[in-house]
Parts: sequence; structure tokens; C-alpha cells
Amino acid sequence: MLTFKYSARNSVGKTVRGTIEAATQVEATEGLRRKDLQLLEVSATRGGKGGARSGLFSSLGSRPKKGELELFTRQLSTMVSAGISLLECLEILEEQAETAGFRSAVATVIEDIRAGSDFSQSLSRFPKIFSDIYVSMVRAGEASGQLDEILDRLADYLEASARLRREIKAAMTYPVVSMVLVLAITGFLMIVIVPKFKEIFDGLGVELPGITQTVMNTSLWMKGNIVLTFGAFVGSWMAFSFWKRTRSGRRLWDRALLSMPVFGPLFRKVALSRFSRTFATMIKSGVPILGSLEIVAETSGNMVIHAAVTKAMDSVRQGDTLANPLSKEPVFPPMVVRMIGIGERSGALESLLAKIAEFYDQQVEAEVKGLTSLIEPLLIAVMGIVVGGIVLAVFLPIMKLQEALTPK
Repeated sequence: MLTFKYSARNSVGKTVRGTIEAATQVEATEGLRRKDLQLLEVSATRGGKGGARSGLFSSLGSRPKKGELELFTRQLSTMVSAGISLLECLEILEEQAETAGFRSAVATVIEDIRAGSDFSQSLSRFPKIFSDIYVSMVRAGEASGQLDEILDRLADYLEASARLRREIKAAMTYPVVSMVLVLAITGFLMIVIVPKFKEIFDGLGVELPGITQTVMNTSLWMKGNIVLTFGAFVGSWMAFSFWKRTRSGRRLWDRALLSMPVFGPLFRKVALSRFSRTFATMIKSGVPILGSLEIVAETSGNMVIHAAVTKAMDSVRQGDTLANPLSKEPVFPPMVVRMIGIGERSGALESLLAKIAEFYDQQVEAEVKGLTSLIEPLLIAVMGIVVGGIVLAVFLPIMKLQEALTPK
């Protein structure tokens, strides 16, 4: 027998917590439901198969490997459309799962469904695997009886989002790696190479040029305070990361990203593409507009978009159109606002939002290619200026001595 901890709501809505002994999680769940309890969480307190599933993965979840959730959703959609029962589909997909955490999550979902839970309710127990969008769309599919169509749309959405992430990652990988190399080469020259020239310069007996003196002083300070330099760098990075996780820091950082001279337009198009695709998918799946906007705001990935959508939600609750409040937000271009307004008047909002997402996807793809070709010569120029400046500072005194020794 295993001991399970649980939290649930009783018949008057009060949250209660306790323990129950059962052979499996299914038995524990059935026993609690017979007591008229609405379960919030069940987790095993001792080892064993049930404990591994519900203790760790039920409460925390474990992120699947890249592409695994998209493949799971596409295969589930295909099998459900073919008339295979949901439980049989999940059992097949459990066997095919690659990561242990994802496999355990699917196994727990199967147990919950056998015990009488809704598919969407069971998925909601794993927020690190199945997002709010995923759960809401599945819930809408269950309510409408069109789970196969909803799963197909969800698979399309996940695959398109993954493709967009790959494009952004490809655009950012090259400059980040190149900048790290520039910093590493500069650090090596300043800490290891340049200090070795100090004795040579002292023996030359010539007055050092200003650039050489500056580079030499900086190099000697960095070498003498290497721990402090490294600690300051790490500390600054940690402080920045902590600040960026705060609400005010996240808002300022997201605003700064959208205002960057080179990458700002790209980040803006990515945010608008994500907003449009998510919103279109939710509406097309039958999720109410206010619920869709709430999920879109939470999953936008940018606090500027989040704030704008939240304001729009308040206006929509008061009977206003969606296009009117969005037109007052600088982050939404006039073209996007007008298409949303036309979609609201014509009743084809989801199709116009899908067209907006496709448009910005094409824009992002073209801009990524343009940035890649632009960044490469810029980084080469930066590396040349930094490394060339250090080399020039080292050789200027030698050139100055040679001029002094050359007979006139």
C-alpha cells in the first residue's frame, strides 16, 4: 500500500488536505471522489511506481525534449481522426515517448481518464508540459465534440511556433557566439599577452604614446585583479538576470528590446506574429474572446504586448471593440489594427488574424536572412577594431624607437 497526500475542495468549496492509503493512484482518486471531494492534487509520499508518477511529475512536470510535444500532438490528432479511442491513442503514445518525464505524465493522464477525469483536466496538472493554450483548446474540443479538429489546429500551431523559434535562434546564435569569441580573444590579449611587453617598454627608454599607456595600465589592472574582474562580470550578469525577472525590470527590458536599432523591428514582428497566431488559433477553436485574450496576454512573451492586451480586455468587457483600444498602443501597427477591425465587423476575425501571422512569419524569415548577412561584416569590423587597436598600441613604441634610431 502507498500513502497519498491530497488537496481538494469539499462540498462547500473549502480547500482540505490530508492523506489516504491505496494500492494505486487510481484507487486513491476513486476513494476521494466517493467522499464528494473535488481533487486539486494527489501525490504519493513513498516510493514506487505511483510515487514516481504522481509525486514528482504530477506536481512539477518534466519538460519533454525538443519537438516531442509537437510530434505527440500531431500523432494524437491523426489517430483520433482515424476513429481510435482516446485511451488507446494515449497508450500507444506512452510507449513511444522518449523522455521518462513525458512518459510518466502521459501514463498519469491515462490513469486519470480511466478514473473519470476529463482529458483537459488531467492535462492541466502538468503546466510545464501542457500550456494554458494547450489545455484551453483541448477543453474547447471536448465541449464542442470536435477534439480531432482542435488537435489538428493545435499541432499546426505548435509546429509553426517551433519553426519561428528556430528562425530566431538561428538569427541570434551567430552574433552571440561571435561576441563571446571577441570578448575571449580581447581578454586573452589584455591579461596574457600585453603585460609581457612591459619590461620591453621599460627597457626602451622612450615615452609611451597615450593609447599604449592606456592599454598597458588597463592590462596590468586586469591581470592584477583577475578575480575581481571575473567576479564583477559574473555579479553584473547575475544582477541583470535577477532584475530582468522582476515585473518592472521585465517591462523595461521588453520595451528596450522593441526599441533596439537593429534587432528591435525583428523582435516586434516576432511578438506580433505570436500574438496573431495564438489569438487566431484560440478563436477558431471556440474559446471565448475574453478567455482567448487572457491566454494571449500571458503567452505573448513580451510585457509591452501583455499590457496592451490587458487594457484591451478591460475595454471589451465594457462593450468596446477590440480594434479601438489596440489602435492607441504604439506596438500595434495601423495595418494590424485595421485588419482586426475589419475582422470584427465581418465576423472573420480568426482568418484575418491567421493572415497577419503568415505575413509577419514571412517578414521575420526575410529579416533573419538580411540580419545574418549584415551582422557578419559588422562583427568582423568590431573584432578588427578591438584586436587591431591592441596590436597598434603594442607596436607604436617600437615604431617610435625605430624612427628615433634611424639616421636623418
